[in-house]
Amino acid sequence: MLPTRGLTHISLAVRDLERTLQFYVQVFGVREYFRDDSSIQVLGPGPHDVIAFAHDPGNAGRTGGIQHFGFRLHRPADIDVAISEVEAAGGKVLRRGEFAPGFPYAYVADPDGYEIEIWYE
Repeated sequence: MLPTRGLTHISLAVRDLERTLQFYVQVFGVREYFRDDSSIQVLGPGPHDVIAFAHDPGNAGRTGGIQHFGFRLHRPADIDVAISEVEAAGGKVLRRGEFAPGFPYAYVADPDGYEIEIWYE
């Protein structure tokens, strides 16, 4: 087994760098730390998370076998706040429910259509 520090980042092809950045800032509180002519990278919300946004309109929203990625909430009551933030930032709620009583989840889509799971457990 190769020792690693775990999954460190994801890179997403996006249509509009600024729109995508604003969505993730508003909903998840990420902060920009790198930018060039064709990409933006952000840190957070976890202490070691990196999300890279690559300007690639032709591939934006294509999952290529990845069904979704997720963010875990601190409290179950935060699910309603999360959904409100997603909608206010231009995203869509795809479905929501509970894995078991007190363990809510929501699947949402960002502006490019990437599916994000927001859940508590």
